Amino acid sequence: MPNIITAAGDPCAKLTGLALDYCRSGTHSGGTDHCANIPGPAKALCESGGAGGGGGGTLGNADSWLQGLVHSLIKTLTELVAPGSTWAPQKASGGVYTPFMWLGQHLAVAIFVCVVVVCALTAWQGAPRLRQMGASMGSALVAVAGMAAVPGAVALLNRAVSASFSAMFDSDESSLFGAITRDMEHGADAQNPLAILIILGALVIALGFAALVFLTRNLGILAFVCMAPLVLASLARSGDTSALRAWAQRLLGLMFCPFALLLVAPLVKAAQGALVGDAVLLVAADALMLRMIFHGVPYIGPRVAGAVRELVERHTTHPVGHAVVRAGVPRVYEQENAPRGHRTVETPGRAVHQDRGVLFAAYGIKQRERSPRLTTESAVANATREAGRSAQISQARREARAAATGSPTPELRTTPPGGGNGGGGQPTPASGNTAPASNRMSPAPAARPTPPGPRNP
Repeated sequence: MPNIITAAGDPCAKLTGLALDYCRSGTHSGGTDHCANIPGPAKALCESGGAGGGGGGTLGNADSWLQGLVHSLIKTLTELVAPGSTWAPQKASGGVYTPFMWLGQHLAVAIFVCVVVVCALTAWQGAPRLRQMGASMGSALVAVAGMAAVPGAVALLNRAVSASFSAMFDSDESSLFGAITRDMEHGADAQNPLAILIILGALVIALGFAALVFLTRNLGILAFVCMAPLVLASLARSGDTSALRAWAQRLLGLMFCPFALLLVAPLVKAAQGALVGDAVLLVAADALMLRMIFHGVPYIGPRVAGAVRELVERHTTHPVGHAVVRAGVPRVYEQENAPRGHRTVETPGRAVHQDRGVLFAAYGIKQRERSPRLTTESAVANATREAGRSAQISQARREARAAATGSPTPELRTTPPGGGNGGGGQPTPASGNTAPASNRMSPAPAARPTPPGPRNP
């Protein structure tokens, strides 16, 4: 009776095709190891044994590999958007921060010494000078202590933001990334290769935008942390906190900008169970990440986001890609004194000039006024944009002037080139009947000026 090899005891059960025939045929050396001469990963699969039909284990490994890839992309995406650590120094003794802290401390001490000297020279004024000297001394002490505490405070706040973002987007199945992980296993289209390719492509594209967010956000945090001693030193003069408030507003907006992705959270439940719906939400998250750069990164954010929009529109012809970048980077115009109906944004130069003026004012320095006129490029764009509006306004003014004087509005039309009586492109009156030149009414002579009256002696 021939030996019957069951699937549970057959080490070649998981192989297919030529590998299965080679495994069942035995070795050339006559031994009993059917998997001795199989090269590569097929040998390990043959030696693993176990039950299962041909190809089942391969599909299971591919499925687990895809799920592992999705988990890796989601983890990398979360770490890029809200990393646990930044490029900014975490301690005041860091090599990058130490020179700025030294400069800020000496600047605060120098300002305090100047205040003491001025108060001593005007001591005859009494109590007001004593109050000014006391306020300057207290502000200088707070500034020096704050310079050493800024790196640690920023590092703690960044870790809190990172932990909150991870809990918000990757904690359970109700979050966006948790829903993607669940739909990869139990979604309605989890076995659809096209849906899996769409979600993987959306994750890879979102990874590129997240890398841009990581780069601009970390550079901004580093710049603002290094600038902190110079801002805090302005307190030593008179306790003016205007520059400190402006600095804190820019820094906090930069650190909390990842929470803009909260806007897609209410839509997660509607798309739960479908990988294609999750991909659509990831595309919306890409547009929000561009908005984070545009609004969250001071000074250079609009320019970086605008460069991304221009790059995508130049190298992509798909209308969906154009719609996404246009939603993430709106078209804006240079800020002027009287914007007329268009969304405006300060250019990087104007934004730096305004905030620098606040800092100089805190030090008591008057900044040179910047010209309110538009740049040449902005003036040309504004003239092109306002051409239709200017023509309509001019026509309305002519009609109103004609209605006030009682004469018809002079309207000229241009004969097409080559048409009419051989006069290509010459303006002709609007009416069809043209009188000869001899019959035309000549203009009335101008009235003679009235001579001046006699002067009083």
